[in-house]
Amino acid sequence: SRLRRLGMMLSSCCCQSPLALIDVKGFEPKDVTVVMKDGKVTVSAERKEEHNTCMGKKSSYRKYMKQFSLPPGCEKEVTYSV
Repeated sequence: SRLRRLGMMLSSCCCQSPLALIDVKGFEPKDVTVVMKDGKVTVSAERKEEHNTCMGKKSSYRKYMKQFSLPPGCEKEVTYSV
């Protein structure tokens, strides 16, 4: 499997510049979850891969999580894009 470099950008209507740019290298968009609660944004990603080889089964597991607080007044509308 090939690794893809995905960049996720979080933005808000009240802030002129992006709130965060997050590198989620090695994850597919469907592996990434964004949750906003109590003025904090949590970005998490999880991926498990299994491959059969001539020596047996090979597995790998990756997990990523980043949490940060939003600036005051930016909790109303936060969007993200991958």
